[in-house]
Amino acid sequence: MNDSWTIIYTGWDPKQQPLRESLCTLGNGYFCTRGAAEEMTENGYNYPGTYLAGGYNRATTEIQGETVENEDLVNWPNWLFLSFRHNDGEWFNLDNCEVLDYTVELSIKEGVLKRKMRFKDKKNRETSLISRRVVSMHNPHTAGIEWTLIPENWSGEITVRTALDGNVTNNGVARYRDLEGKHLDGMATDMIDKESIYLVAITKQSRIQMAQAAKTRFFTDDKEIDPERESLNKEKYIGQDVILSCKNLQPVRIEKSVVLYTSRDLAISDPLTEAKNTLADLNDFNAWLNNHKQTWDSIWKRCDIIVESGDTNQRVIRLHLFHVFQTVSANSIDMDIGVPSRGWHGEAYRGHIFWDELYIFPFLNMHEPQLARSLLMYRFRRLPEARKAAAEAGYRGAMFPWQSGSNGREESQKIHLNPKSGRWLPDNSHLQRHINAAIPYNVWLYYQSTRDMEFMAFYGAEIILNTALFWSSITTFNTKRNRYEIRGVMGPDEYHTGYPGSEVPGLNNNAYTNIMAVWVMKRALDITDMFDDECIRELFTRINLEDKDLDKWKDITQKMFIPFHDRDIITQFEGFDQLEDLDWEHYHKEYGEAIRLDRILEKENDTPNRYKASKQADVLMLFYLFSSDELVDLLKNLGYDFKKESIPKNIEYYQNITSHGSTLSQLIHSWVYARMDRNRSWKSFEKALMSDFKDVQGGTTPEGIHLGAMAGTVDLIQRCYSGMEIRDDVLWLNPRLPADVKTICFDVKYRGHWITLTIEHDKLKIEFDKSWADPVTLSVQGEKIRFTKDDRRVFDLKKK
Repeated sequence: MNDSWTIIYTGWDPKQQPLRESLCTLGNGYFCTRGAAEEMTENGYNYPGTYLAGGYNRATTEIQGETVENEDLVNWPNWLFLSFRHNDGEWFNLDNCEVLDYTVELSIKEGVLKRKMRFKDKKNRETSLISRRVVSMHNPHTAGIEWTLIPENWSGEITVRTALDGNVTNNGVARYRDLEGKHLDGMATDMIDKESIYLVAITKQSRIQMAQAAKTRFFTDDKEIDPERESLNKEKYIGQDVILSCKNLQPVRIEKSVVLYTSRDLAISDPLTEAKNTLADLNDFNAWLNNHKQTWDSIWKRCDIIVESGDTNQRVIRLHLFHVFQTVSANSIDMDIGVPSRGWHGEAYRGHIFWDELYIFPFLNMHEPQLARSLLMYRFRRLPEARKAAAEAGYRGAMFPWQSGSNGREESQKIHLNPKSGRWLPDNSHLQRHINAAIPYNVWLYYQSTRDMEFMAFYGAEIILNTALFWSSITTFNTKRNRYEIRGVMGPDEYHTGYPGSEVPGLNNNAYTNIMAVWVMKRALDITDMFDDECIRELFTRINLEDKDLDKWKDITQKMFIPFHDRDIITQFEGFDQLEDLDWEHYHKEYGEAIRLDRILEKENDTPNRYKASKQADVLMLFYLFSSDELVDLLKNLGYDFKKESIPKNIEYYQNITSHGSTLSQLIHSWVYARMDRNRSWKSFEKALMSDFKDVQGGTTPEGIHLGAMAGTVDLIQRCYSGMEIRDDVLWLNPRLPADVKTICFDVKYRGHWITLTIEHDKLKIEFDKSWADPVTLSVQGEKIRFTKDDRRVFDLKKK
């Protein structure tokens, strides 16, 4: 097929259902619902999860004699349920009938999930059923299902059951099932009128209240009918059984419209009142469906990315964009949420916020800057908790958590389960202090894209200065080296949690962490020159900064220790080059290319701490975040003679010892290869692009998509292959397309201007839209040009 806007699955395959329902999740930035079959409740392969953005709850569990508290993204009551039965038969589900035809179609363009099925029951009655499902992007509180049921060779009465089911738990991730998964309490259920029902639930600890209200209507020959209904009001469950008389080949249409409100919503009386009021207005399913489609159409007009490199690649690129906007959208702006690494698509990582936003923000900055600003405010509001965490650890400034949820405390697990060995192990991932570089990096990149001085003055500067103060506080001075060091941390690699044989977790002088700490302090020093004296005095007072802190930052940015070996290889952390070599041939032969080596070795009573092996890019992250010029300048300022010519040698060294145990890994490797080996870059890009679509990790995608990898692949097209970079108040463009790509076309928003870029191998077209913004400077292959609104220029890329 050549439709690059539709994902199609054919044939009913229970083994594939968990992956399909994750990829077919529908959402709107307010809530998401997985693409589970509505006629079935939870079973071994069907998991109808609904997740509210930022809807967390804490619960405790006794494990190995220890009380463990975890905060989870809550699975809310199942609004999907819709089924039927013949009066002499069983309730329909795909397990108790013969499936003759089965197709699932996800319309990426319209945000509609359709299922078409034809099946035969045990009495040879054949039925066709067409289901359409929507989670409205236009009205974030609204969702619905439409069924068209066609009796193919029978007539008679059926009973249709529609329900809101509160008998749900958090049970979507196998390795979490020993942990407490019951998060809902205080259920209230009742009828609203003869067509409508409601259910109210509240979380046990966080006390978030959700009201769901549903209206189910029935039609034959496009005329509404008023069938007999019987109420079903059970514990944590409200439904209706509806008697319908069906005629052979006469379609029956069923519309189920659902409304969700929570106590976190703004400008409401209470969730149930708002749900009832909104539901009363939903009398035309197709009308609100059309509004939803129009909203998606507006998103695609500015945010689509066209890549001429084959229909499958184009389709999956759009799927990635689709899931980005289902996770965060204009509907998210006032919600006080961050960007979860796995979307709101499942329970993996408990819906927590990690550093993955480092890969997500660049796309949002250049398309939805107001949304990016809102997401950065999630971090700003949690500055007090970060300052408290730093103080409790004996540091100054702000120490953000590796995993963040509701209020900004550290949500990383104390112990985690290795599903390969079945053992519970200590979890030291909270030592990844480099999150305190990712957050200020995102702040700075947003500012560079938008020139939003108001945000920087009131919020962004405080984040950067607080994290700089933390970094200077955690840094120690080694008099023998005459260098500053950062000890007892973990890098992005995650395989290495400590030194072999040591009972003390943490590593010394992780190169990525040390360099990023220097970068943060340099940006903090820049900020002191950006504002007037009064503004700086106010900032200093709020943060408890002194002039001597600035002096220390300047000293650290000239004397931070960076480990090297073999003269010009940046060492991942001090002592990494002294570790043992791993038998890569054996493990790749046994487990494939992308392997979770940590779990495999632990099962073998071994540990990756012993080996020169990386889960994902660590040192190579430096080549992802910085241009070669920037990185060389950073190291030169530290007194290290690192040359651009050494970069390929570093890339090759770490490529050979990386297991790609993270979906982010191939993305970074694709990026760093883009300038030196475009074909290799493209191969890595395609692997990264397909990581969720093909579930290359063998079971992780059903637990929730990997949003960082999805947004990162889109950003790789946007910034890497276009050679886009913002520095020195200039938007730099230096395109280099892989051989397999004919054309790339997309829009970006830069400092108030919408700009259309069309890139070919030998030509670059730049088109500015009408705008109120001031003129900006772009550079094409090193030539600086001033652009203003309505400008159109074409550049010959063969000249250089």
